[in-house]
Parts: sequence; C-alpha cells; structure tokens
Amino acid sequence: MLNGLSLSLAACIALLLAICLDVLWGEPAARWHPVVWMGRYLGTAGRLTLRHRPSAAFLLGACAWSAGAACVGVPAWLLQVQLGRQLLAAGGDAAVLHFIQGLLLLLLMAWILKTMFSWRMLFEETQAVEAALQQSLQAGRKRLSMLVSRDTSTLSETEVRESAIESLAENLNDSVVAPVFWFVLFGLPGAAVYRFANTADAMWGYRGLRNGVDWEWAGKWAARADDVMSWVPARITATLLLIAGGSLQINTLLSEARKTPSPNSGWPMAAMAIALGIRLGKPGVYLLNPAAREPVATDSAVAKRYACRAVLAAILLALATISMTAFPVLP
Repeated sequence: MLNGLSLSLAACIALLLAICLDVLWGEPAARWHPVVWMGRYLGTAGRLTLRHRPSAAFLLGACAWSAGAACVGVPAWLLQVQLGRQLLAAGGDAAVLHFIQGLLLLLLMAWILKTMFSWRMLFEETQAVEAALQQSLQAGRKRLSMLVSRDTSTLSETEVRESAIESLAENLNDSVVAPVFWFVLFGLPGAAVYRFANTADAMWGYRGLRNGVDWEWAGKWAARADDVMSWVPARITATLLLIAGGSLQINTLLSEARKTPSPNSGWPMAAMAIALGIRLGKPGVYLLNPAAREPVATDSAVAKRYACRAVLAAILLALATISMTAFPVLP
C-alpha cells in the first residue's frame, strides 16, 4: 500500500506538470478555462447584487462570493480526495486498475492546477508592451491597456514602461506565487478558491464608481477576501524578487511597500523597483523608490529575468515543502 509520502509525491508531480503545461502551451481556449467560467458567474452575480441598497448589496455580495467559492472548492476537493483514495488502493486488489484511474486523476488535477496560474501569459504580455513601445508610444499605450485597468491614453513612454513592470511584479504574486502557496497549504481546493477570490476582486473590488457603476459595497467582501488571501504570498513574492535581484534591502522594502493603497500590491512592486534600482509609480497615487532613476528599455528585460528566477524559486520552495509535509489529499 502506498503511504503518505507517495501522496506528497503525486502532488509534486501535479505541480511540475502544471507549470510545464503553462510554459509549453499557455492558456487553454476560453470555453475550457475554469477561470473564464468563474468570470461568467461573477458577471451575472455582480449584476444582480448591484440592484440593491448598500447593506443588502454587501450581504448579497458576500453570499454570492461564498457560493462561488464553494462551487470551485468542493469539486476540487472531491477530485483530490478521489485521487488520494486511488493511490492508496493501488497496492491492493485490482492494483493496475486503481493505478490507471489514479494516473488519469493526477493528469486532470495537473491540468486544472495549471489553469489556476498563468505565468507564460504574464511574461508574454509584459514582453509585448515593451515591443510595442519600441514601435511607437501609441502602440505601447494600446498594448498596455490590455494588461492594466487604468487609463493609458495619456501616459508617457516612461509611465507605460513603469506600468508594465509594475504589472509584472504585482501579477507575479496573483498569477503564480499565491496560487502555488495555497496549493501547498490546502491542495487543489486552496489554489482554486484563491483564483476565484482574486478574480472576484478584479471584477468587483473597486472603491466608488467603475464604468458608471458604484461597487463600493457590492464588492467590499471580495476585496477584503483577496486582501487576506494575498497577504502572506505578496510578502513571499517580494522576498523572492529581492533575492533574485541580489538585493536584501529589507528596511527599504518595508518603508516603500506601504505607500500603495493596497495592503499587498506594494510589496512585489516595491521589491522589483529596489531590485532594478529604478523608481515606479502611478501618477497622483504613489511613487516607489523615488530617489532612483527612471526605467529604461533594458530594465524590462532585467525585470523579466528577475521574475523568472522568482518563479523558479517559488516552485522549488513549494516542492521542498510538499515533500517534507503530509500533503492534504485525504479528509
């Protein structure tokens, strides 16, 4: 009979397969993408929630968020439990059948886990912004608008580059480190619920008006849930970026990371600014590492290199942690 170490080994294999699928093939078609399904649910639920007064909108938003989290977390948990049972049964009667079923479940788990993060897409989109910027400022602004939610029509060349590097750093946490972190803690359900929480925050978590709609109360629960779930991963991401850049300016990081309105996004962005020795900012909102120079074209390439190192370190750290602990496969 396979033991708990084998269950942890299966989780390591799933994580490795997931990152390989992401690097080699990127995102699946929208009709097969679980995050797209999450977005459709959130879009419908959000429209229904917005019709009510603030107190009711908050309550309905919290209920809709909880229902959605359950809808993604429970199936992921059931898949994980079934995988664990098949692996544990692989040493008994009908061992070959259980092994084949376990292998198929492992491959399914790896594919679903891959859809919970999107490193290749983030890397390519950041690269595309710099490539477009080399063509013209207008092309750079247009390409950046596909990556960020802010208005890019009046940004300068420096501001476009700053925004792209900031997005790379911030989404390194949201799209890679945080899903992997929650996978290590709770397995596939952890990664799935985090991805739902982050998607909900992206769609609902706005203060005041967005596109003429007031999301202040309807999206408050989603925004706070994402803040809580991203708190530790954001700080891990920042540490990995500092190490990737060969810098350990912890005191500077502590002071700069607190300048952003978000309790989490400032950490990886400040770490990237410190590692590159540049300043990053959003006009009228914050300025990180202000004494440093403006970013230039070569900084984009270096930022991607540091991000790649941070991803590799995160995966290796996750594999080491899983291999040394009892992975949460069985209830």
